[in-house]
Amino acid sequence: MFLVHPGGPFWVHKDEGAWSLPKGEFEPSEDPLAAARREFTEETSFTASGDFVPLQPLKQPSGKVVLAWAVKGDADAARVRSNTFVFKGREYPEVDRAAWFGLAEARKKILRGQAGFLKELETLNA
Repeated sequence: MFLVHPGGPFWVHKDEGAWSLPKGEFEPSEDPLAAARREFTEETSFTASGDFVPLQPLKQPSGKVVLAWAVKGDADAARVRSNTFVFKGREYPEVDRAAWFGLAEARKKILRGQAGFLKELETLNA
């Protein structure tokens, strides 16, 4: 499982329960898969391609709904380069690092609201 760690001062000392799928927001007129691919590139500098398998949308504790797809890939997590945002006059990367995790470790690392994606992936791989 390829996960990213959010950048910025709030997340700097958080690890378990802080990692996420690369994701972002999209306009209602935008194709969700095209937006997911764009956001993946913006957050990692990589291009995702292959056979995308849609996963069940998950409602987050904040009320937002996350749409996700599974795709087989290979990326050097050490080479991740992200777009940036400004907070209190300072620029931060949206993603400060990425890593590959097995499902057991990913369960510890991923945000609680996204853990359902891991359960679904496990059933897809069974």
